[in-house]
Amino acid sequence: MVDGPDGAGKTTLVRRLAIRLRDAGREVLEVRQPGGTALAEVAREAALNPAMHASPLAELFLMLAARADQVAKVIQPALDRGEVVVSDRYDLSTEAYQIAGRGLSRERVMGANELATDGLQPDLTIVLDLPAELGLGRQALAGKEPDRIERESLEWHERIAAVFREASGPSMVHIDATASVEEVERAAWKVVETHLKETSGAG
Repeated sequence: MVDGPDGAGKTTLVRRLAIRLRDAGREVLEVRQPGGTALAEVAREAALNPAMHASPLAELFLMLAARADQVAKVIQPALDRGEVVVSDRYDLSTEAYQIAGRGLSRERVMGANELATDGLQPDLTIVLDLPAELGLGRQALAGKEPDRIERESLEWHERIAAVFREASGPSMVHIDATASVEEVERAAWKVVETHLKETSGAG
């Protein structure tokens, strides 16, 4: 799983890692969250559309509905087939945006997330660390129309970026996303390659 603040380059890295994995002979599925099923795409649109004015709780439930549907219909079946799933965002984003950003209860949110995912956790999480101002600047430079969440204040996004920067865990690796796309890709691939060798028992 690849995660990080807005503008960190997650989508680009997911695509590049998927190419490398296929070149290495792996069956790969690329997914993004929220999204990936008809229901999840509707939930994504409702959550991110500025005209909808979703409340914090409504935003959470839309995100979790999208995740639950994608896990059940797309991700778990792919894992059962032995495929490598590379996801653009997962539950770390929920901790950042809905807990730190919206101020919702950690205990309740993570309990709901556990239910939505049936306990499915990433084997490896790559976190792209990037200052919020730089990420938002990248998006503006690319001409991206900001969605409802991306329109939040810089202070709000700085709080989100701090959650990603401070996140830790046994399967979590941080990469400096201020580097070039190529440098980020090389660093991430080294992490993925090592992880695959360790989990497959290959030399």
